[in-house]
This record gives sequence, structure tokens and C-alpha cells, in this order.
Amino acid sequence: MKRIPIINVMGTGVSKFARAESETSSSVTFSNSGSTPNGSPLGSDTEEEANDEELAKVPLQAPPRRKSRVMQPPMNEKIGNDATEHSGGQSANSTITSVNSISSLLKEKLQLSLPQALRNNARRQNADYRLRAFVGFLFLCVVFLVGFAHIYYNQHVLQRAYFDKFRFNKNERMMTIYSSSGGEIIAARLGEGIPPDTGVYPCLPHHQRQDSVCLEWLQQTRLYLAHTKREDMHCYHVTWQSLSPYYNPKDCFDWSSKRGHWYGAGQIQNMAYPLERGRLELSPFITGDVRKHSFGNVLKRYFLNSKGATILVDAETPLYVSINANRTNDFCLQAKHDAFAYINHLTPLPQLNYTICATDNMKTLHSLMAEKSLWDGLKPDELHAVHSLLSEPVWQISPINEAAIYNYTEDVIALGFLRQGHVLLSEEWQPSPGDFVLDEERFPSMEETINIIHRRGFRIVFSIQSFISTESVNFKDAVANRLLISERGSDPRIPALTRYKQSNSAGVLDITNNKTLPWLQTKLESLIMKYHVDSFYLDLGTAQDMPHYYKCQEPLTNPDHYKTIFTRSILSTIPVIGVSSAISRPRAPVFVSLPPFPSSWKAIKTVIPTVLSYGMIGYPFIMPGAVGGDVALPMSDNNPDNDFEVDLPDKELYIRWLQLSTFLPVIRFTHLPSKYSDESVLEIAKRLTTLRQKTVTPLLKKYANETLDTGLPIIRPLWMLDPADPACHVVVDEFSVGEELIVAPVLYSGSRQREVYLPAGVWRDGIDGSLRKGSRWIHNYRVAEDKIAYFVKMPDNTRF
Repeated sequence: MKRIPIINVMGTGVSKFARAESETSSSVTFSNSGSTPNGSPLGSDTEEEANDEELAKVPLQAPPRRKSRVMQPPMNEKIGNDATEHSGGQSANSTITSVNSISSLLKEKLQLSLPQALRNNARRQNADYRLRAFVGFLFLCVVFLVGFAHIYYNQHVLQRAYFDKFRFNKNERMMTIYSSSGGEIIAARLGEGIPPDTGVYPCLPHHQRQDSVCLEWLQQTRLYLAHTKREDMHCYHVTWQSLSPYYNPKDCFDWSSKRGHWYGAGQIQNMAYPLERGRLELSPFITGDVRKHSFGNVLKRYFLNSKGATILVDAETPLYVSINANRTNDFCLQAKHDAFAYINHLTPLPQLNYTICATDNMKTLHSLMAEKSLWDGLKPDELHAVHSLLSEPVWQISPINEAAIYNYTEDVIALGFLRQGHVLLSEEWQPSPGDFVLDEERFPSMEETINIIHRRGFRIVFSIQSFISTESVNFKDAVANRLLISERGSDPRIPALTRYKQSNSAGVLDITNNKTLPWLQTKLESLIMKYHVDSFYLDLGTAQDMPHYYKCQEPLTNPDHYKTIFTRSILSTIPVIGVSSAISRPRAPVFVSLPPFPSSWKAIKTVIPTVLSYGMIGYPFIMPGAVGGDVALPMSDNNPDNDFEVDLPDKELYIRWLQLSTFLPVIRFTHLPSKYSDESVLEIAKRLTTLRQKTVTPLLKKYANETLDTGLPIIRPLWMLDPADPACHVVVDEFSVGEELIVAPVLYSGSRQREVYLPAGVWRDGIDGSLRKGSRWIHNYRVAEDKIAYFVKMPDNTRF
């Protein structure tokens, strides 16, 4: 029977089974080419049988392949080579085997290729995600760079250097002032509140000013920038003119910590020192009582920065001020008209006008800005009055009757160690405020009593007010002669009334009326002639004490302007040693009082920062309140349930207050140390009096003379000794007398130690006489109740 040859339909895939089939002699191994190993064609049966035997013995060689997984063929059938086998069965078996082989190989291919395809697809997806993430990252980088470039362009490239050390971006309205070394001193946002879509253009020619840059935001406001230079100081002048009744010019300065520390203004609510540590909502910059209002009794529109910059606001600007309002680190100036503080409009719409001066040293800058030549017009007797206040106490008495005054001066004499000084009678010497005559029922022989006081070596000072009570004998006369401030919008013959201290209803003398000063002068001269009064103390109240709808014969810039005119007018005719309130420095020998302080530990902590602030803004001659506090004021922490405290101050508080006052320009008493039953109080007072007479008073007189030349304060912050020392910028509970003596009083109840910082140099300890090196802290410095920490500057060549 003729044998039908088996065709290799498996292709190259059959070789995978070669190794497995060679293990069984009955298995057939298929070559890739379909030929025998020796290449002979298939012929006779004999040859085929011989060849089959040879093939059974020697397996065919497959082409070299990479090692792969060996798969067992799925076929269970054997292809026989027996000669007796029928060719039909052989053909059928061969066909079934080929089909099964193809099926098995396809399954294997699928099993191997599908996972691989899935893995490849996962790899492609991961690669796609990474590509997308990378592209997204590049996009964010491009956005950031474009945004940064835009901000940099607007804030720096567009900042034009209009003047030396001065740059301004007119689009963003960002102003930056630099030091000589290139560091930022001032950073501010100008024109706050200008609508963002308002265009800015150069001013028209007829609005231009010589030597000024003029820019205009259409129908909103106009800005003038100018520059002057004096010595090493650059000054930049900023003026905003509002063009719309709905826009009030406002500039905000960055007062964050990196901008340095700020000082000045005067007393503000809670008396933060430095100023950036406080917080104040936008308020009119006028005097008041800090227990009820934003600012205290003495102010000046002057602010100094530790990096070497000052801001000085023009006196005619209707100024509002805020500090760190609305949770910002901004100090804002705004010009705004209102119905009380700035009712008299000097311009139809508000103008904001100020000057920024800058140099590299804050002490040098402050010295350049200080008011010079306080000697001008000073008479010998006025200079003597200054020295007498520095060296002699002020005895403040509320005169109940004549015996009280007599006995008080007798007790002072009995002490034996205190000098006589000035007897200051508060306004109770009159029957009613504004009478300007002694109450003859309570003081029937006051003329003789004052003669006795004079013989004892005292000077007599009367307090006078600018308020005329409606119960005063002079009220009718003042109304008839129109000497009082009138009510705005009413009949000018009707006076405007207010409340002040014990007067529930009082008018205010109109000092702008030409008749008022001669009328008042006649009253005061009569007192001088009859009772030999040495001088007067002016109690003028604050701006907040003015009638709300006040109207003077001549318009005032603001209600504080009143006290400036009053003081200058009265000084030309009547001797005055002190004023209760001020916005400009009165001529020497007039001392400016600190505000009244309650008798409490909380209040004593505010004395030093208030003294330092007043000296900083140009009031070197200050008169602190009474030792132990002004006990007639409401208590702040000792006895909140009692409206008024009339007893002696707490003994420890009195001692610590006396220690502090020993080093201040004027020491003022209401309660004598002899009133305490504890003899230790009197002994401490004796030692402090000796210390003041031997050590402090000579220094006070020395630096008072220097103050008259330079305008620098007598009582100074530590940074004036070493402006480059950052620690000196923030010390709030120490001060120096000139540059030679540092005082560090104890200000906490029950405390017997404190931290002390000494500026550069060598200092002699006032308690134990030891030498101490400066530029460092002394921790846990022990101070007994009867001691006060003070340190005297040693010569520069002192060896430590």
C-alpha cells in the first residue's frame, strides 16, 4: 500500500516538542524543513522503514533558540510507523494530530501573549501618566514664572526711581525708600481706596508744580511728590489732593517686624512701646483721656523708625490714624473731614500732606529733626524757674480750707530733708471754676497765709482753667461780652456748653476773640497784686472736652489748636510754669504735665513709656503726676468696686513710685511720706532725697542746658545711647538721664528682682558700687524694697 507523506503544517512551532518526543521511541520528531537529516527524498517502503528506524534513533537538530519554557504536547495519540498499519487510519490520525497541535499552540500563544500585552499596556499607561504629570508640572512652573515675572515687573521694573533712594510704582501705587546701603527703610501702599479701574496720567500743565512730580487719577485724586536733601538726610514730600467728595486720601505703611520699630505720636490707648506693638482703630489725631479715647493729653504728628526714617504730618492735615487695624501690620494716615475734630475745612476737599526723611542712623536723624534754639527769647528769671523746678518738689494740694494749706506746708518743713519748692493749688481755690477770685468763706485770711508760706521759702502757684462754670460770677459777664465759644449753627450770642471735671455745665473762653485776653489778664493780674501769686498752671483740658458743635470767632484748624493759641497768648503777659495739655512745645520755662495716673500697679508701668514718648516728640520739660498716683481718679485694679479712692496709696506702691520719681525731671507730691505709720517709708524718702540732690539734680541741670541747645530730651530711651543695639530698641521699663545714668525701677508688686539691660560701655552699680560690662543682660538682679537699680556711666578708658 502506498504511504501518504505527512506534511509539516506546524511550522516552526513544532520544534518546541522535539525534546519531549525524543524521550519516546515511538514518537515522531518533525523537522522545520520536512526533509530527512541527510536530505534524501522519501522513496520506497524499504527506504522509508530504514529511514524511520534511523529517525527513531537520532533526533533531528532544530535551529538554535533562546531558552524557553518547555511545554508538554497536549496530544495523547502516537503516530505509528508499523508497516501493517492501514494508510487510512494513519492519514486520519495525522490530520487529528495536526489540528490538535495547532489548537494547543494557539492556546499557548494566547496564554503567553495576553499577559505580556496587558503588562505592556500597563507600562504604556504608566508612561502616559508620567508624561502627563510632567507636562502638568511644566505648566504649573510656566504659570508660576509668568506670575512671578508679572509681579516683579509691576513691583520692581515699573518702580520708577523718581528721586535718589526713592522708587514709586504708579500703577500699583507702591512706594519704597532705601538706605544708602540699598536696604528698604520704608514700604508703603499709597492711595488706598482708589478704584482699581481708574487710570493714572501726568497732570495737566496748569496743575504742575515746580520741582515736583504730579500724577492724577482721573476724577479721584492728585498726587505731588518732591525731594529735598540736607546734609546726609533725604526728605520726600507727599501731598494728596482729593478731587472727589467720596474719596479721602489714605496711605498705609508696612509696620511688620522686618521694618524696624516705631516711636513717637505721644500717649496712645494702652501705651504700647514701641508703637507697632499696639492696636488702634482709625481715629482722629486729637488729644483726649486714654481711658475713654484713642490718644492722651500730649501729641505731635511725628513718628520715628529704628532703621532711620521719620514721618512728619503737616499740622493742617485733617489727620486720622490707625495702627494694626483689621488684623494687619499697617500704620495708616488718612485725611478726612468730620463734624467735630475737623469741621473747619481749610480746603474744600481733604488733603493729606506729610514728609518722610531718611538717613542711616536713627539718633542722627532724630537730632537733625529736633527743634533747636529753645534758648530764643529765654530770660534769666525764666531759666532760673526751669532750674528751680528741676531741683525743688511741687506740692500739689486740693485746698479745702486755709488751715489745710497752712498745715501741709508746716508738715513739709517738719520733715527737715525736703526743699520747699512750689505749692500748687488746684482749681478748688475758687468758689466756682471761672471766678478767678478766692473763696472768702473758706479762705478769709488767705493773704496772710500766703505771706507765711512765702516766708517759709515756698512759691505759690494757682491752677486756672479756660472753662467758665454757668454758676460762676463771671458767666453772665462773659456771655454779655461774647467771650465764650458759641454754638455752631445757632445764635452766636448763645454759648456752647460742655462738662469738665466738677463742672456739669460750663462755657469755654474764646481766646480768638480780641476782647478775651485783656479780660482774663485783668482778672489774673488782680490775683497777683492781692495775693502775690508767683505763677499759674493752665488746666486747658483736651480736645475731647470742647463743646461738640464749637465755633470760635476765628476758625480753628482743629480743637487742639485752641490750647496752642491760649498758651501762647497768656505767656506773653502772665507767668506760667505748667500746662495740662499740648500739641506744640510751649516756650520755656513751661513744663508739660503727664496725664493723671490712677494709684495702681497697672498705672505705674505706663509712666516710663509715656515719659519716653513725650521726650521723643519734642517735650523735654515734663512734669510727672503725684508720687503714688493721682488717688482721686477711679481705681483700675486695686478696688474696682469703689468709684474713688481717697486713702493713702498702697505702701509698697508708694515706695516704688517714689524711687521712680526720684530720677524724673520734676518730683510732685500729694501725700507726704510722713503720713505712713511705718517709719521705713520716711527713711527711704530721706535716702532718695539725698540721692536726688547729690547725683540726679546736677545731671538734670546739665542736660536741661543741653536740651535748650539741641532739643534732645533729658530723659532718654536706651537706644539713644546705642542706636545700633537691637536690644535697646525694645526696653520699655528702663530709661537714662542724659547719657550718664541708667535707671531700672521695680514695677511689680512683691518683686525683689528684675532683668536689667546695660548698653555698651562700663557701668558702676549704684547699689553695691561694682563695675559691670555693658551690651548684655543682667538676669535676676536683686533689688530690695528700699533700693532702686541704677547705673552710672564710667569713662571710656575704664579697665574692667
